[in-house]
Amino acid sequence: MSAPAGIPPRPAAAPGGARAPAAAPRAPPCQNVGVLDSSHPVSQNVQFTKPSVETSVVSSAVTSSIRTPVGDHLTEPASVPSNTQPSESLLQEGMQYGGYINNQASSAPAPLSSSSDDEEEDEEDEEAAIDSSSTTSSASPVINNYDALEGGGYPETNSAASSPVPTPQTSRMPKPFGYGYPTLQPGYQNATPSTSAMQPSNPGHHSGFQQYPQQYPGVNQLSSTLGGLSLQHSQQPESLRPVNLTQDRNILPVSPVLAPVPNLNSDLRKLNCSPDSFRCTLTNIPQTQALLNKAKLPLGLLLHPFRDLTQLPVITSSTIVRCRSCRTYINPFVSFIDQRRWKCNLCYRVNDVPEEFMYNPLTRSYGEPHKRPEVQNSTVEFIASSDYMLRPPQPAVYLFVLDVSHNAVEAGYLTIVCQSLLENLDKLPGDSRTRIGFITFDSTVHFYNLQEGLSQPQMLIVSDIDDVFLPTPDSLLVNLHESKELIKDLLSALPNMFINTRETHSALGPALQAAFKLMSPTGGRISVFQSQLPSLGAGLLHSREDPNQRSSTKVVQHLGPATDFYKKLALDCSGQQTAVDLFLLSSQYSDLASLACMSKYSAGCIYYYPSFHHSHNPAQAEKLQKDLKRYLTRKIGFEAVMRIRCTKGLSIHTFHGNFFVRSTDLLSLANVNPDAGFAVQMSIEESLTDTSLVCFQTALLYTSSKGERRIRVHTLCLPVVTSLADVYAGADVQAAVCLLANMAVDRSVSSSLSDARDALVNAVVDSLSAYISTASNLQQSTLIAPNSLRLFPLYVLALLKQKAFRTGTSTRLDDRIYAMCQIKSQPLVHLMKMIHPNLYRIDRLTNEGAIHVNDRVVPQPPLQKLSAEKLTREGAFLMDCGSIFYIWIGKSCDNSFIKDVLGYPNYASVPQKLTQLPELDTLSSERARSFITWLRDSRPLNPVLQVIKDESPAKTDFFQHLVEDRTEAAFSYYEFLLHIQQQICK
Repeated sequence: MSAPAGIPPRPAAAPGGARAPAAAPRAPPCQNVGVLDSSHPVSQNVQFTKPSVETSVVSSAVTSSIRTPVGDHLTEPASVPSNTQPSESLLQEGMQYGGYINNQASSAPAPLSSSSDDEEEDEEDEEAAIDSSSTTSSASPVINNYDALEGGGYPETNSAASSPVPTPQTSRMPKPFGYGYPTLQPGYQNATPSTSAMQPSNPGHHSGFQQYPQQYPGVNQLSSTLGGLSLQHSQQPESLRPVNLTQDRNILPVSPVLAPVPNLNSDLRKLNCSPDSFRCTLTNIPQTQALLNKAKLPLGLLLHPFRDLTQLPVITSSTIVRCRSCRTYINPFVSFIDQRRWKCNLCYRVNDVPEEFMYNPLTRSYGEPHKRPEVQNSTVEFIASSDYMLRPPQPAVYLFVLDVSHNAVEAGYLTIVCQSLLENLDKLPGDSRTRIGFITFDSTVHFYNLQEGLSQPQMLIVSDIDDVFLPTPDSLLVNLHESKELIKDLLSALPNMFINTRETHSALGPALQAAFKLMSPTGGRISVFQSQLPSLGAGLLHSREDPNQRSSTKVVQHLGPATDFYKKLALDCSGQQTAVDLFLLSSQYSDLASLACMSKYSAGCIYYYPSFHHSHNPAQAEKLQKDLKRYLTRKIGFEAVMRIRCTKGLSIHTFHGNFFVRSTDLLSLANVNPDAGFAVQMSIEESLTDTSLVCFQTALLYTSSKGERRIRVHTLCLPVVTSLADVYAGADVQAAVCLLANMAVDRSVSSSLSDARDALVNAVVDSLSAYISTASNLQQSTLIAPNSLRLFPLYVLALLKQKAFRTGTSTRLDDRIYAMCQIKSQPLVHLMKMIHPNLYRIDRLTNEGAIHVNDRVVPQPPLQKLSAEKLTREGAFLMDCGSIFYIWIGKSCDNSFIKDVLGYPNYASVPQKLTQLPELDTLSSERARSFITWLRDSRPLNPVLQVIKDESPAKTDFFQHLVEDRTEAAFSYYEFLLHIQQQICK
């Protein structure tokens, strides 16, 4: 194969939009990389001939139609509009993202009839899925009624989730954040809506675990004696110890805050879901909505459903045992009436135990269904049968869409991306069917023919960006293994192909339209790399940031998108099981508020590298390189849906994250990755008086990169309580703050940043005021909190000073939007580091309290509070902000530390821009690097390391994270406590 080294320079492209007369359609040849193969097959409506000159340009005369295979059928898609204005149909769709409700009749599944035979019901589910195709737009021909496929709840009732009749929009409106604010009304009250996400129980169903006495032995006996252990008849727990916040200001623990453990029987506690995957803002669930309203605390779930697990029971069985009524998967918290019957822990229906379930593959014994792995583990993964498929499992398909305008080439990202791909090509998740393709764009869109048998890659340019088309639809996405050498040739050539470009325009929208057309037949992942504002064609944007507006202390404009183009494109992509991931590498304003929509609504990811430049900002270049390694090699789930079920009486009313809501409790995730987090707001619609326990279950149905259909199931069990004290005792302050952060992002966009900030403050005022009013022995003039909520004001203050919500002149609009995107899509463990970083002193690391990880000793220094008063000029401090590590060096720092850890003789010789620690053969170096490596290993993406000297200009970045100190426009922690106390005493 000849190398593509001598690639001729690109000619100036013909003006876009030129069209030939219909009577004589033009079909000029395409510019090529290397030699154009004269034996290339002729594509429909597009002719390829050997060019008379070395390079030429394709302009679309007639767009070729695309036929989309679905299983064994071919369906014709509707044309995709390319206009930039929001269409009337889109505005009427009412698609839901977060607080927007999906009222499409087409996305409501047909009612699922109940059958006495599991196999029959699965067949009916499958038929319903095929008969009732659910699409997100007219350009979505893939049959994807996953609502019927995964199995909705309570099929016998007429509900919004199971009725083909559209629900009136007013019947299901989610409650706004801080309902009733700024007046101090019940902050999280959710009036019972007329239509519930969890339907009422069926007639004849028994409610309450205690109605069926346990006769069959097992660790999962769920009688009332094993349920919520009331705190009122025992010694007051530590979580209820009153804390005087204004006097006891050093309340930050010396070690990271752990999730509270639910107050359950020890057997149930061992079986419960890990809080790393699934946790609730309240580990004691109030019996009624009235009790929840009194507590003034948010009720919701934080999910990390697809996270990397070291141990995961994978079950292969021809029968997946589920409740016949609500379709809950059997789990550790069901009750076995006897060997042949089990009772659902969500709707209380009694179900038969299938014959196959009587055999335990682990113990190879018969007659002990309660010892099956499904009943012994709260997190399991099933290998699903064809009953859970609407089409043959798709292959792993990856399309890379690369900005090659002057800005992008000058920034130098292309070399890093191509090199990372070359290094990780064999590690891309997939199998022998894996496919890959490339599109580049500037003012035109460039495709690459990589069909096996060519001597070199072919570059095909489409200049008509107003009606972009696929020049050779069948050879642009190729089998990775069959065309590997051509792919490597292209990746080696790409960085130099555009090195002399003077093209400054960016036709991102047309490139995305082409990518959508290319991916529609299969679905998969589109990775978009963009360096500036899109300036040509569909989706073009104009600068909306006015630096003078930043000086406003309250009003921040343009938090929402400027156009519906990117949202509509994302919804079309979601309908075709395609997710769009965005990498924004920008040195100037790029309107992330608009661009982010392509990922938000398609279940994609957003990566942001401000001021990116390969030589001027080497730390960002290194971060991109390491992030790409993780991004390209981490596991991925395709064509996924996720449903959340909960005990009868509880209901879901708002989701947060990157997804499309297909029905009231079903999220469509074209891709799912192990770094994605979700949040869910809940309410109590019916009193939980008949049970002492409630359960939540999330089921994630996806296709693995190897083509297996799998279902990952997590089940969480929590006690029900009847007293306000018990509710406060079970508060999970970190989960509550993360849920409030998600709600505040929605409030910022739908109302204003000022409203969101006020609502966050009032959330603290309400909860502490309610607590103080219930404790008769507390002085009303002091600010008292239960120990479980002692960090609540500190975390909310930290949130107010976070880029997403802070006021003042220092926050760029794209930076603010990215912070909001992170809040909506990060799992709790990473979000908390972003909200409230961890600060450690590292110039005195010892082995005292150290842990051992892989034969490495890792020091465990105590946490310091985030205040300059904890800094000393004789010390060195590490701040872990999640995505960035700061090492602050004091002016009088010991020279032995600087020499042994930084590799410089003294403080003065340390350079201003130091981004990595050398590997030195000293004990201090080994300890510091071991600790930092341990911190890095606990997160998916690589944090940037920045060493900051005391007098460095960059120290403002470090000091802005010291949230307990006063800033240009915000209280210190003590001032904030006084403000809260003043509001309570009003």
